Amino acid sequence: MNNPKTIIALMALTIAGLSGLKAQTSKSGLVDDDNNTLLGQLKEEGSRPILTGVPILLIAPDSRAGAMGDVGVASKPDANSIHWNAAKLAFTENTTDITFTYSPWLHNLVPDISLAYLAGYYKINERSSIGASLTYFSIGDMNFVNEQNVLIGVYSPNEFAVDLAYAMKLTDNLSASVTGRYIRSDLTLGQTVDNTQTFAGQAGAADVGLYYENEIKSQKPSSYALGLQISNLGSKISYSNNNTKEFLPANLRIGGRYTMNFDQFNEISFMLDFNKLLVPTPALYEDDTIYAGMDGNVGTLQGAIQSFYDAPNGFKEELQEISISAGMEYWYRKMFAVRAGYFYENAHKGNRQYLTFGAGLKYNVLKLDISYLITTAQISYNPLKNTLRVSLSFEI
Repeated sequence: MNNPKTIIALMALTIAGLSGLKAQTSKSGLVDDDNNTLLGQLKEEGSRPILTGVPILLIAPDSRAGAMGDVGVASKPDANSIHWNAAKLAFTENTTDITFTYSPWLHNLVPDISLAYLAGYYKINERSSIGASLTYFSIGDMNFVNEQNVLIGVYSPNEFAVDLAYAMKLTDNLSASVTGRYIRSDLTLGQTVDNTQTFAGQAGAADVGLYYENEIKSQKPSSYALGLQISNLGSKISYSNNNTKEFLPANLRIGGRYTMNFDQFNEISFMLDFNKLLVPTPALYEDDTIYAGMDGNVGTLQGAIQSFYDAPNGFKEELQEISISAGMEYWYRKMFAVRAGYFYENAHKGNRQYLTFGAGLKYNVLKLDISYLITTAQISYNPLKNTLRVSLSFEI
């Protein structure tokens, strides 16, 4: 599959349970005519990743976390906390913070695919805050053609999610949060194939989070924080009336942070996150009979519980499904920051492995963050490879 938009369109149609529609990009005029599906290629390479609907819900939306290996469940609070762990909003120092991030997607191949993220919060009082965010993924203009290569039309597939969060301190050191989310995924653009009408997928989901921070008594002022977030627990998503429904990327994120202040000008933090999808692992079938693993055709809550013990290869495979993020952040005079990080995912579960770097500059109420990603896995392609991402924030 040589064209990224073709891959995206075919994946969208696969999710919808369709087979009679192909897509091509108006930029290159290429049409994918081979019989090798993305799933088939992954199987041949020995990979068995867990695929879900609306995977953009797990993409790091901001440049700060994107520069630190996608850590964030226990990092210092900011407006982007709505994505990583909204419970951190109860510990914000400012009354209001608004941030916007723009991320080119597959920019080395096509010019008009992008991810945009807008988030902000308001501190109600010393113990509680509210926040909201919008995530928007645009695939750009695409030419849709039928099996006879006749142009059906030019469309702009897109996905977006709207969040509303509330965070409250339970004690001086512990906070909790709840987030509601509306999701709309319009990838098939209402096409009718084999008498099956498609439509935009819609779903609702919720997050819950916990955050704890405390000081450490030592010669140099230091502190630590622990965070936990369960995200995207909600309804399944469907793109047609053929009873094909996909799990949302429900996820468990646990992590910690250690921060040390060398003096009044220099501060450094180290962070570590662990992530696991709360989605059933695909079972292994022979003649329509499961011979390893468990049936994944279950409800959302049962799927989340089952995800801890349903891997066909047992505990070893369950461990492979845990991805690891590690990052560091250094601040000088609370004006200039340098960041770095690493993300690791097992080769059999997606093989996303990359280094990240970035910097931050704060002047008065304005803050600018940038990040850059370098892929380290030889057989994996990351859409953000060699991409500069930029976030702009206003603190009040």
